[in-house]
Amino acid sequence: MNTAKVHRLPVKDKRASPTAVEPPLTQRIALVTGANRGIGLEVAKQLASLGITVFMGMREPGKNDKAVKAVRELGGDAYALKLDVTKAADIEAAIASIDGKYGRLDILVNNAGGYFDHDARAERPDIEGIRGALDVNLLGAWMLTAAALPLMRRHGYGRVVNVSSECATVAMCGDKAPAYRVSKAALNAYTQVIAREMSGSGILINAVSPGWTATTMGGKGGRPAAESAEGVVWAALVSERESGTGQFYRDRARIGW
Repeated sequence: MNTAKVHRLPVKDKRASPTAVEPPLTQRIALVTGANRGIGLEVAKQLASLGITVFMGMREPGKNDKAVKAVRELGGDAYALKLDVTKAADIEAAIASIDGKYGRLDILVNNAGGYFDHDARAERPDIEGIRGALDVNLLGAWMLTAAALPLMRRHGYGRVVNVSSECATVAMCGDKAPAYRVSKAALNAYTQVIAREMSGSGILINAVSPGWTATTMGGKGGRPAAESAEGVVWAALVSERESGTGQFYRDRARIGW
């Protein structure tokens, strides 16, 4: 992974302002990674339909004009951002762009993911594949969240949603897709650690399992991406009283790690 310095903003006060309030939907700014298709695109659409401005992170924005147009047509402003979450330079540029245009970020959905190594075996490890899974599914979300938090601290409000998977839970741990499972389990652990660090800041950080979904990675047979996206959007908008922080959800219901 590129380890270039991640863009960080000056923070005067690490604690939330006691007078910080939840901004109106039409004033909220969201960043969704992997937003060119599948669940990420549906999350962007649903946020935009509420009047939220959405930055759509994707590796090749020039090839996804239709996706951006589809989001804009639903009400909120939408902007494509070149964002490969495994590249620190992309993360720095994306956060700087959002800061320069709006000076705030209220919602971060870490949706970008991959490396579903279904037929791999842990006893015969593909080290490069394992590193790739960790880079995308764990370290990308970690680096981007670290870069985004100062913008959220600035206004004492934020929602971070880490799109994870139930196959990474203890109850559903199996012998398929080892790199994917382990990287998502690590993302779940990171969610709990960073949520505790941010306690009292006005920033809620939760993980969401969208369930088996009919996407490029999920294949046929799953439920529609729009349906799976609903739980992610809920976590992106939820109040602390409703959800708490450092939790794992599917379809608004809390599930075990």
